[in-house]
Amino acid sequence: MANPNLTDMTEEDAADLQFPKVDVNSEGFEIARAYNKEHCLLSPTDKSENDVELEVSVLKDKILASDPICRVCRSNLVEPYIRCAMCTNVEICPPCFAKGCEIDEHKNDHDYVIIKNEFPLIEGSNWTAKQELELLHVLQQCGFGNWIDVGRRMHRKSATECKMHYLQHYIDNQTLPDLPKIEENRTSLFGCEPIPYMHKLQDLEEPPRFASNTSNSRLLAGYNAARSDFEVNFDNHAESLISELEFDDFQLDDDTYELGQALQAAMVQAYNNRLKERKRRHRIIRQHGLIALRKVISSIQRYENTITRPLAERLLIFMQLIDGIKFDFFMEGLHRVGELKNHINRLLEFRQNGLKHFHSVSMFQKLSKLRQEYERERKQYLNNPEYNWRNVLPDNVVNCNSPILGNTQRKTAPPLAIKGLPGYEKLSADEKELCSVVRVMPANYLDFKHLLITESKKNGYLRLAQARILLKIDVNKTRKIYDFLVEKGHVINSFAEFENAETLLISEVYMLLEHRKAQNESAEEEQEFSEVFMKSLTYTNRFGKLKNKETIAAVRSLLMQKKLHKFEIASLANLCPETPEEAKALIPSLEGRLEDEELRTILDDIQTKRSLQY
Repeated sequence: MANPNLTDMTEEDAADLQFPKVDVNSEGFEIARAYNKEHCLLSPTDKSENDVELEVSVLKDKILASDPICRVCRSNLVEPYIRCAMCTNVEICPPCFAKGCEIDEHKNDHDYVIIKNEFPLIEGSNWTAKQELELLHVLQQCGFGNWIDVGRRMHRKSATECKMHYLQHYIDNQTLPDLPKIEENRTSLFGCEPIPYMHKLQDLEEPPRFASNTSNSRLLAGYNAARSDFEVNFDNHAESLISELEFDDFQLDDDTYELGQALQAAMVQAYNNRLKERKRRHRIIRQHGLIALRKVISSIQRYENTITRPLAERLLIFMQLIDGIKFDFFMEGLHRVGELKNHINRLLEFRQNGLKHFHSVSMFQKLSKLRQEYERERKQYLNNPEYNWRNVLPDNVVNCNSPILGNTQRKTAPPLAIKGLPGYEKLSADEKELCSVVRVMPANYLDFKHLLITESKKNGYLRLAQARILLKIDVNKTRKIYDFLVEKGHVINSFAEFENAETLLISEVYMLLEHRKAQNESAEEEQEFSEVFMKSLTYTNRFGKLKNKETIAAVRSLLMQKKLHKFEIASLANLCPETPEEAKALIPSLEGRLEDEELRTILDDIQTKRSLQY
């Protein structure tokens, strides 16, 4: 009877099909008749006299061929399947066996053997024959040594188990017969592995394994670093050009023999050219470091303080002209130059601080570090509200309307330490101080400077509003950089001729014009004023917000205390906005210069003084 795990056949079904009934041994193997060409075959006399049942496993005595085919349905057989014990090379799948199929000389009443692979092939091992075959198949696909991928494809076996089992039973102690012997050498005899480097590399990592059709896979051009090959080759269908090429299509006695041979040779030559192009692309991707794009980009961080990242990114284009080793030599040479420049700058700094001997450098650095720590602690102490002098004063002394206490300007940020940063050596002394105070990186300042100077030369001048649009950074930083470049003559201001001129309020202009008019009226010979003079007098009288000298003096004194620019003072006194939002909308330079509460206090004081002037 067949194995009940394969089919649900009963004894009655076996009797109807005239199948011989056998017993099942403790190991789970069913043997119908002992059949072995290497031993003896049962004669018809023995067959008729007595049926002999032998409990012998065929799989333990011989290695099965791969991919057997069912003789009936022609499908690939997968263990367990049925093998006829009386016919030669007749193997049947369980469904065909259950139907009682017959083919050629094979009858459904022949003796049979159930072929299985769920038994240990190696004594003392818990690996079955099926797992052994699966391990060998996976090793052919992934390659020896790629145990991580092997462990992922093996079911219920880890990478370590696969490695130990293969090395123990296939390499070190070859348990199975007919395995190729490994030639004895220094490594196999003494157990010492060849070491290509005298030190361990610190940047070793597992090769990337990106899924196909992903952005990372496309960046690597489909290269599988774990297998050192490409998933899909360039021009992957090139073989289809000669796949159906038959060299015996043309005979010698044909009229088109020479033409056909030439055509076939041309097709083969075209195929070779496509293979050469594929090989060329592989060589470019491997030699120029394109298969490790992520590592190339991350390696730029090494040159942050020497070559600088923007310049290193521009130099990557040279990877198209030289191979990876030469490009590394090129970058390392520039990196060494940058290190020497930084070292020279440090020596210049020591010399500027009065150091003449190297043995004094360590003490100088130690004292500089202590000074920085003390400065940081002092700033923390000053910023601590518990030690604020306002908390020491009595409650009745602290008044929110006090002009001293009302000054709540934003705290000034500490200077930025820019020594050793990219672009530091390209700055002048004044530019270094500007970058430190404004807190701008030297490399960024150089970019801003180049941009503003280029725009100024292009238009012949550059306004502050244009500079803010170009830089797109904090307005206060833009104003300081712009003023510095104008002062040094790098940028031409369209209103430079008005920078040194004093500003007048509209109300002050009205009083001057009115005084001139009064003088003219009191004169003996009264002169007639021009039309421009009269229109200016009418305009200033209409739009002047302040009506007497006392109010004008009080407002100007109030605004002068806030360290505002003279144009900002004139704009605030002439427009008299009511809210901070309105003031910043009309005068954009106030953004970031004054807090809303402080600006609101100023505007309220101006409105109060205006209300008391009539």
